[in-house]
Amino acid sequence: MRPIRIALTKGRLETRATSLFQTMGLDCTQLIKKGRKLIVPVDDFEVVLAKAADVITYVEHGACDIGIVGKDTIVESSAEMYEMTDLGFGKCVFALAGKKGKDFYSGYSEKVIATKYPNVARKFFESKGMDVKIIKIEGSVELAPLLDLADAIVDIVETGTTLKENGLEIIEEIMPISARVIVNIASMKLRKEEIESFLNDVEVAKEIVE
Repeated sequence: MRPIRIALTKGRLETRATSLFQTMGLDCTQLIKKGRKLIVPVDDFEVVLAKAADVITYVEHGACDIGIVGKDTIVESSAEMYEMTDLGFGKCVFALAGKKGKDFYSGYSEKVIATKYPNVARKFFESKGMDVKIIKIEGSVELAPLLDLADAIVDIVETGTTLKENGLEIIEEIMPISARVIVNIASMKLRKEEIESFLNDVEVAKEIVE
């Protein structure tokens, strides 16, 4: 039987997760010195390094058993898996933001929203009973209101500095975000003991790191 595979989001979450693994007593030498390798042994596990959206795909389809990914990616996707643990790092918020001093909710015309997260934006405005036009943007979403392409944006905000520097402000916070542990549905049944043992170790290490 292959080792339990953990899909790990590259970048900042990878760094924080590596610290967590070390606190759990796992040998992360090869993960730290990985170079360009994308699959790396960490003790009895295999760590697969991937982009956030792909972490969800690999876990949903069973290529990986466990994933560490931001809540933003989870809520934007409609994938089926278990969301098990809030790791408490990678904290930020989903927010609706627009030009400073402009009343977003005034007027009767249909609002245009630019975002990388159309599903999150759609659900948010549906909950308010508002009809909006959503434009998907891949790069710097902040540009859209500045170019009068959109009335506002829905995006992840960490410090708010980028918004401020571009003359934008938060209109409303939508939901808090942090890194989560997700588990493949079939793996949870077939390799229950191994996965539960890992999750228990995560909970203990998480308390120490905090």
